[in-house]
Amino acid sequence: MRRAVVLGGYGAVGREVVAGLRGHVPEIVVAGRDLAKARAVPGTVPMRVDLREPFDAILDADAVVMCAERENARVARACAERGVHYVDVTASREILRRLEDLDGLAAANGASVVVSVGLAPGVTNLLAHRFAGTGRPVDIGVLLGSGERHGPSAVAWTLGSLGALRDLDESWTMRFPPPFGTRRVHRFPFPDQYTLPGRVRTGLALDSRAVTALLPRAARFRNARLLRAAAERVHVGGDGFAVAAASGGRVAALTGRRQSRASGLVAALAVRRLDGTPRGVRHLEAAAGPRFLDELAEHGFELHEYDAGDVTT
Repeated sequence: MRRAVVLGGYGAVGREVVAGLRGHVPEIVVAGRDLAKARAVPGTVPMRVDLREPFDAILDADAVVMCAERENARVARACAERGVHYVDVTASREILRRLEDLDGLAAANGASVVVSVGLAPGVTNLLAHRFAGTGRPVDIGVLLGSGERHGPSAVAWTLGSLGALRDLDESWTMRFPPPFGTRRVHRFPFPDQYTLPGRVRTGLALDSRAVTALLPRAARFRNARLLRAAAERVHVGGDGFAVAAASGGRVAALTGRRQSRASGLVAALAVRRLDGTPRGVRHLEAAAGPRFLDELAEHGFELHEYDAGDVTT
């Protein structure tokens, strides 16, 4: 691969994608509406792109990585038509549905479209995939550090998804690796539970137990502007995270620091594997090789496997 374009490559996740591609892709283009921010990412080629306008310039590449959550389906379709690989870190179920519709087009033109790329969905898919074929239900827990500063797209998606807590109205306990221990998670609309086969549910917790307990109340709060201000300015907790999948008395989990770094590195590793990825649209569990999680662990994250005990109530 000679050239990769990272849309939103100056954001919290995009910068980590760029870091994971350095030394593996000769030319990395950081593209977005803010040229000054693009120029501030060292060792890259800056490009101003407004996806509401013609964006043919980004298609002169071997791969496009979407970290911007703007015009995802339109950009992906253009890539599929040109035979350009496309990797998307979106957590939006609706966007994923639209990307899945490009399977035939991408395959016909020799392009790979890789989705469910990040921590959740992404690592969660890979952990749950370890229990594929057992016929048993899988519980996924996502525990995020509420002290980490996330990018605007991540904040917007999380706040926009809070209302689903009222509709899903379900919680259970999961045993995460140390130092987190047993925590209550609230079912949250992460798309992995809808794209993975079988009976799967995904719950969210924050490292701050107090903030986690407030999640159902926040779902009923009507002042969206105040919620956004609080999410962007109040950081209670640390930057550690854990994701775990439990089934049949066993748990597979990954822990580490800085969710943004983990998500960006997952995307970068997916790009680095594109030459061997099946053409068409693939979720990460179908696109990644068997050593994907092991390679992720080589970058400072920890893999765990242990008995679940009483992980649900």
